[in-house]
Amino acid sequence: MTSPAMIQPDTADTYAHRALALIAQHRLLTTTQLHQMLMPHTPPRKIHKVLGPLRVAGLTAHTVLGARSGLQAHFLTAAGSQAVSSWPELRGRQATVIATPAAASLRAAHTLTGIRAHLAFLADARDRGDEYQPLDWVPEVTHRLPDTGGEDRLIADAVLHYTAARPRRLHYRAFVEIDRTTMSSERLARKLITYARFHDYIPLPAGRRGTVAEQASTLAWQRFYPRFPRILFILTGASRTTLTNRIEDLRRMAADHELVTRFATHVPLGAAVLEDLEEAGPSSPVWTPLTGASELRGWMQL
Repeated sequence: MTSPAMIQPDTADTYAHRALALIAQHRLLTTTQLHQMLMPHTPPRKIHKVLGPLRVAGLTAHTVLGARSGLQAHFLTAAGSQAVSSWPELRGRQATVIATPAAASLRAAHTLTGIRAHLAFLADARDRGDEYQPLDWVPEVTHRLPDTGGEDRLIADAVLHYTAARPRRLHYRAFVEIDRTTMSSERLARKLITYARFHDYIPLPAGRRGTVAEQASTLAWQRFYPRFPRILFILTGASRTTLTNRIEDLRRMAADHELVTRFATHVPLGAAVLEDLEEAGPSSPVWTPLTGASELRGWMQL
């Protein structure tokens, strides 16, 4: 057992480092969201002692969301982005510089809705004793699809990396799509086609067709994932009836489009309402599978 004398308390510098890393990865975080990620078991006022010096040092700035609420959302400045550029926990992830508070406000709605979903997974993992940390949600992951005859890239709203601890250790990855009903239901459902194309995508060298053996071992996604991530659609921003209809449109796409139907035999697909995740937790039966019976289940049981 670890001796109490060997346990080092978190210092102000440690909290500052973690806060900068979290803001860098997630682009934009409200004060409350940062508190829930960084120090959930401390009084909320503690987070202000971390954020104040970062702002004074010119590493972060903030925008106020809503004149009445006074809710602050924090983002990195150019100096903050430079400060974290070589940090190992952010390797391979380019910190986004948001130029002005006005620019931060424009992207706040979608970004912060995604963070709400992330926090639901985070709280659920803490309750279950699973391994899922604030940096295990990676926003805006892009994969190129330049030679497939359709859109030239796939942009997932996030990829999550999750390890269930019991009854045995299992590793999960998921592409997450956040839907605030700001696009048409048809356009949302078409995202399944893009994921299906990525699943089958084999980038070939220019001028070469490739043998069957070469193609079997060069699927693009295998460069990044040991297994193709499941697809999770998280919906909010409309009435329950509207959200239910959009989930049914996703199910119809999975049933009617030949490429997606074949894809769905290999990859679990599900959809849920954000408010249900926040109330019951993502591991609860709040997810509608996009294939087969529509009986609700937990996301790891899709």
